[in-house]
Amino acid sequence: MYRFLLTPRWWGINLFVVLAIPFCVFMGTWQLGRFEDRVQSHEQAEKAPDPSTRAAKPLDELLPVDKVTSGRPATATGTYAEQFLVPGRKLDDRQGFYVLNLLRTDSGKALPVVRGWLPGSATDARVPAAPKGEVTVVGDLQASENTRSDGVNARGGLPSGQIGMISAATLVNLVPYDVYDAWVTLPEAEAGGAGGAMKPVPAAAPEGSGLDLKAFQNLGYTGEWFVFAAFVLFMWFRLVRREAEAERDIALGLVPEEPGPGSQDAPEGPGSTPEGPGSTPEGPEDAAQGAPEDPSSPDYDVASTPVR
Repeated sequence: MYRFLLTPRWWGINLFVVLAIPFCVFMGTWQLGRFEDRVQSHEQAEKAPDPSTRAAKPLDELLPVDKVTSGRPATATGTYAEQFLVPGRKLDDRQGFYVLNLLRTDSGKALPVVRGWLPGSATDARVPAAPKGEVTVVGDLQASENTRSDGVNARGGLPSGQIGMISAATLVNLVPYDVYDAWVTLPEAEAGGAGGAMKPVPAAAPEGSGLDLKAFQNLGYTGEWFVFAAFVLFMWFRLVRREAEAERDIALGLVPEEPGPGSQDAPEGPGSTPEGPGSTPEGPEDAAQGAPEDPSSPDYDVASTPVR
């Protein structure tokens, strides 16, 4: 009954099922692993001490930025250079912008430093001037932003002196020197009152270290892939069952044979009747009207004129 499974058409169906189910299971397992990694990272972050409370280290010793060094205090010495504003950033549920200055270090590279946050729209008129001369900053280390970071404006079209993303890839196109692939945010207002009007920007948790919406998306994708695998298997069993039932009905003679060419009714047309081509159905009245009248009949007069 199941010999149809060896036909070329079913070979294609079987091959698809054999490949699709392991693929769905693999993708579901991979998404589940991503979710478990985020849970584990979240638990480790809760048990670990606050990175900002650890001793500050030179910037070069903490690079590149990863989940361990993100948030650690880093020190760098240099002079402030170009200043940029980063609009569209919220702090305490208020809309505002970051004030970012590039710190030129002795190595020639510049470190982006977020000096603070101001409410309202980005405008140079209200921004406190950066300290002059050589300064040593101690700020919480952060990885360069990307298109998935909160508050990032990747559409472009901002006025001169504003950037939508704090990253080396963005800044290197605006200044004639190299930029570190990291940035720091000052935990306190600048000394001397120069930045007293600005609020410090708290360091953000490293990406992928918390149970955020993306973590639960991984869990949702896990369920979807396993549902896909079950659906493929269900449809295969359904197709096999339907094909087997059709084969059984044919074997038991439950499926009527298709009529041959000779058993088809002749096409109907003018003069065609069930009795045969050319025959015309006649009733009593039709027979009387259609039969020729006999001149010898009493209904005819001598002049063969019908008597009515």
